Amino acid sequence: MSDRDVLKVADLNVYYKNRKRKLFSKKNKKIHALHDVNVSMEEGEVLAIAGESGSGKSTLARAIVGINKDYTGTIWQKYDRPQMVFQDPYSSLNPAKKIGWLLEEPLRVDKTRTWTKEEMRKRVLEILDEIELPVSYLDRYPAQLSGGQRQRVCIGIALMRSPKLLIADEPVSALDVTIQAQILELLENLHRKHGISIIFISHDLRVVYKISDHVMIMKDGRVVEYGETKELYRNPKAEYTKSLLKAAGIVK
Repeated sequence: MSDRDVLKVADLNVYYKNRKRKLFSKKNKKIHALHDVNVSMEEGEVLAIAGESGSGKSTLARAIVGINKDYTGTIWQKYDRPQMVFQDPYSSLNPAKKIGWLLEEPLRVDKTRTWTKEEMRKRVLEILDEIELPVSYLDRYPAQLSGGQRQRVCIGIALMRSPKLLIADEPVSALDVTIQAQILELLENLHRKHGISIIFISHDLRVVYKISDHVMIMKDGRVVEYGETKELYRNPKAEYTKSLLKAAGIVK
């Protein structure tokens, strides 16, 4: 482990309950969702985790942030628990609360310090500038924003406490192509400005190529291939990786 490491996942196996109870079954059998997964990340790195639906990408992310707690293996993090941006910005936001309230919430529940109203207001305005939304949006409800604007708010909420690691789980898949590009540009700007490490989860290999330094390909809860993004795209080793790149029209 080097001084630059921000995350180390070793021999991770994640389990969850099978919600579909079979007839005459006395108990729900656990599903083995991840198998011996190893991940390493350095300061300022953008690591993409790619694969088809059901490959284990989101399961891994949820284990890292502490949502999936039934696991064996080790998850070591240099800093506080990372923040997460989810795929659907609308369901991630409380529709009954205004944007200003939603942005302040991470500070209200902050157990490391107490924020005054003035400090919260100042931080909210700083984050609004970061996510490129006008001050007038603080008095709006999520339903009054577009999908792209809501995702900006979700990113802003994740940034409120200045995390060192951000996990973006399919953050642009629910948006149209034009808005996708804007959100990707926002994440890239935040990465360059603050040196924040990012785990970017996606099934879109074209998006992965654009944003990541390294990429990890997953299938059926296992790591199929890992490497520097440009090199892996030029010279994929695993047949599954080759098939994904071919399906995306990246290789013939």
